Amino acid sequence: MELLLDIFIDALLDSLKMLPFLFGAYLLMEWLEPRSGEGMERLLAKARRLGPVTGALLGCLPQCGFSVAAANLYAGRVITMGTLVAVFLSTSDEAVPLLLGAPEKAGALAPLLALKVLVGALAGLLIDRAPRKSSSPQEGIHELCRHCHCQEGDILSAALRHTGGIFLFILAVNLALGGGVAFLGEERLAALLLSESLLQPLAAALLGLIPNCAASVLLTRLYLIGAVSFGSLAALLAASGVGLLVLFRQNPRLRENLTVLGLVWGIGAAAGLLLHLLG
Repeated sequence: MELLLDIFIDALLDSLKMLPFLFGAYLLMEWLEPRSGEGMERLLAKARRLGPVTGALLGCLPQCGFSVAAANLYAGRVITMGTLVAVFLSTSDEAVPLLLGAPEKAGALAPLLALKVLVGALAGLLIDRAPRKSSSPQEGIHELCRHCHCQEGDILSAALRHTGGIFLFILAVNLALGGGVAFLGEERLAALLLSESLLQPLAAALLGLIPNCAASVLLTRLYLIGAVSFGSLAALLAASGVGLLVLFRQNPRLRENLTVLGLVWGIGAAAGLLLHLLG
């Protein structure tokens, strides 16, 4: 019972941390929906050009709530795919305090954050240069809201309804994943990382896709005890917390979601493998 209580408390706290980001994202989308006229479209188009750079810088702050907000904003077409990928690649959560808490390994923090921001920004800018058909924010937000009747009433109530629904979904997933990690144990999960193998960064990037902050905690702990290389730690580029989960939940365009998933894993794995080979 004590273990179950700890799992519930951890899941609840992890989920509560995201509430301000969730509410802020939904409030913005509800405010934009009736105002997304021609002038607003031009303003958002200008802001999108440097969106990946801004997203990469914001994503590296030590929290995972911004990746959740970015997933919702992308589903509403407020930000581009490049900005979304930049946020996912640069997301830095528990890795920051864990590295700061180990003075002998703290020197890896600055290179790791710099790598995440640089790779995230460059990848995002390149992705946005690729031609693709995209809907306007007004169309995207309308599609996101059409099934929940959230446009009935004021924007505050609509944003609260959206936030409450996705919060319960995130809490349920965090409970399931937290229980899985607790019962499997870190030792078994570490065995999946193919110690002493060149494939270790690829496996680490795959582990990073687990939609929970536990993935970055595990990878950072293994790096601190010398079980994985810095290259495998760099595979944290693929660790975006529950951002990917929210993307698949909120965005009805499955092909886009799979594209984002493949890009995040592929870029994270490639960067980790390159650094692993360079020693």
